[in-house]
Amino acid sequence: MKSNLLAMAVAIGLGATSVSANAATHHYHHRVASVAVVTTAPASNMAAELAMRDREIAELKSALATVEAKVEELDQRTDAQSDVNTGTAQAVEKLQADAPKVDKLAKLVNDNSVTGKLFIDISDLSQKKNGVKTANTGNGLDVKRAYVSVTHNFNDIWSANVTTDFNYIAADGETQLFIKKAYLQGKFSDAFVFRAGSAEMPWIPFVENYYGNRYVENTLIDKQKQGNSADWGVNANGKLADGRLDYSASVVNGGGYKNPSRSKSMDFEGRIGYSPIDNTVIAIGGYSGDLGKETQTTKALHTATRGDALIAYAKGNTRIGAEYFESNNWTTVLNPLTDKADGYSLWGSYGFTDALSVFGRYDSVKPSKNIDPSLKDKYYNFGLQWDVRKGLKVAAVYKNDDLKDNANDQKTDEFGIFGEVAF
Repeated sequence: MKSNLLAMAVAIGLGATSVSANAATHHYHHRVASVAVVTTAPASNMAAELAMRDREIAELKSALATVEAKVEELDQRTDAQSDVNTGTAQAVEKLQADAPKVDKLAKLVNDNSVTGKLFIDISDLSQKKNGVKTANTGNGLDVKRAYVSVTHNFNDIWSANVTTDFNYIAADGETQLFIKKAYLQGKFSDAFVFRAGSAEMPWIPFVENYYGNRYVENTLIDKQKQGNSADWGVNANGKLADGRLDYSASVVNGGGYKNPSRSKSMDFEGRIGYSPIDNTVIAIGGYSGDLGKETQTTKALHTATRGDALIAYAKGNTRIGAEYFESNNWTTVLNPLTDKADGYSLWGSYGFTDALSVFGRYDSVKPSKNIDPSLKDKYYNFGLQWDVRKGLKVAAVYKNDDLKDNANDQKTDEFGIFGEVAF
């Protein structure tokens, strides 16, 4: 509207100027005619002045046309801006309507997390018992473990975790799916975290964190089946002294996460670790219980006990560590005979670069010092690891295991490509 009034005002002004100019020109012509009677001024001057007036009028008309064009362009821009404003208003209304849905989606993403881990290998395995190949000999691809973990955060303190475990059971000849972890957690501070359900045990997962090559082989206690990585019960853990001191203590059923059945009494496992300098740890731990074997109708004849020790350094893909254990009656809780076992594991890795490293490990175990004192288990591996990217690493590995006593000798050689996928 303002632009139209401006155009009209300019037009009226230009019209008045044109009328004035024409009137002046007519008056001038009349006066010149009168004077021409008296004087003898040249007619050429009058023609020049008239031509100049005509040019001025033409320029004013051109200016008016330019102003009209600008006014038209301004009107078009005003209309376009009006359309933009209308579109923006509609978009804002839609966003406001969708805001509750976006908030729900944001809450779902922020309050829940999904992670996973796969242990995969393709290898050639040769196993001989007393020089004769066993049924385990052959080539193939294995997915030894597949974990999928879902964590839900109720608030800053309370959360819940469910982790599934896929593996192959040789006794059944088929793959099986288990619930490895299913617990409610209350993190009241870094110094006190409480869990109830099937949760990580204090020792095996702690050692795995420093070892770093779980995808190649289980750690010492896990490989010798002298403990569980998770079990049903309650756990308390935390860090003290600016993280230099940490602890974990569990009271559990004793049968492991695959066996949630009740027993007459519950077992205990604990750990205390101290880090004198960054990336190092000195830790001791212990276990005591009947391994879930004593019930109201079955009496445990012995208490299974185990003592653990660890010293380790881990920074990136450079690691070194030593683990030792000693156990009593781990396999004879219901057996009148008593037995003992002990052993150690040494491992190390060196990173040439952030992506390439070499590693090796050596285990020496006496699984039955009383019942079969000649039984010994010697194991070693070595390999070259390539960290392809975050969450993906592969390694070329050779493994050798020799389990023998005075009567039998079982040797296992394996070479292949092993990998870990984590997300």
